[in-house]
Amino acid sequence: MDTHFSVTADDGVPLAGTLTLPAGTGPHPAVLVLHGSGPLDRDGDTPKLPVRLGPPLAAALAAAGIASLRYDRRGVGATPGDWRASGFTDIRADAAAALRALSAHPAVRPDALAVLGHSEGAVHAMGLAARQPRDVRAAVLLAGYARDGRSALRWQARSLFRGLPAPLRLLRRPAFAAGRRVLARVRRGTTDVMRVLGVPLNARWMRENMAHDSRDDLAAIHAPVLAVTGAKDVQVSPADLDEMRRLVPGPAEIHRVPDLTHVLRRDPGRPSVRAYGRLLREPVDAELIALVTEWLAKRLGAGERGGAGAPAGRVS
Repeated sequence: MDTHFSVTADDGVPLAGTLTLPAGTGPHPAVLVLHGSGPLDRDGDTPKLPVRLGPPLAAALAAAGIASLRYDRRGVGATPGDWRASGFTDIRADAAAALRALSAHPAVRPDALAVLGHSEGAVHAMGLAARQPRDVRAAVLLAGYARDGRSALRWQARSLFRGLPAPLRLLRRPAFAAGRRVLARVRRGTTDVMRVLGVPLNARWMRENMAHDSRDDLAAIHAPVLAVTGAKDVQVSPADLDEMRRLVPGPAEIHRVPDLTHVLRRDPGRPSVRAYGRLLREPVDAELIALVTEWLAKRLGAGERGGAGAPAGRVS
């Protein structure tokens, strides 16, 4: 059952979201779902990139007896504000406020909370699991990274260029030089929003993101961790999974899923962002949803207080 849920952020901004509750009597285990970067709504969508992770994930979790909360970023959907003016640390603070609100809901078991993040959301999930260990009993990291933000941006840029047609790959050196100049200007700046070639850029988010090192948070997570990245992800390095398993002191399970892409669909062809339009016409990978749901149901004790069992299925 989906219900409207509003989270009051630290500065009073109401973050509009959806709380999905399982059938049956509660209280239930619950998961806070955190999406990627940019102007994303509660379902993980932008007008040009509808990932549509929220609804199928919430439905699968509810069927397993687990509640979930997802919300619109600032300036997106029903949440007021300007997403370009939100810093990386603002987004982290909003996620922490959402976790507190979820914990306080009468239909939720505060002793059985998890965080799940995709892309940038995975980085914030790491932070919540590391800094609020009494609240977070498990963490799921989908397409996250184990490095500082500046290194992650560089890896992504190189990877995306490799997927371009040969004539465009010839522009690699001048494009990278221009990119370095933009990043240097961002690092020197102090404004929240900066214009580059007339296009507004969320500069504060970029400065804070580049300065953040997710390895510090990973090394402080003692709750169980499930980290999943597609073997054909061109936006984060699948090799970072090994670093995650090495760094996390608690139980850590990693999956490098064959043919899975950053948008959580499988593609047997050559990985490229140019395929996203085609891939997003398909649903989120069902085996990934099953893996995540089963793993969370076991860690959160779903079914112990009126919930159903987790669905079968595992990604190899």
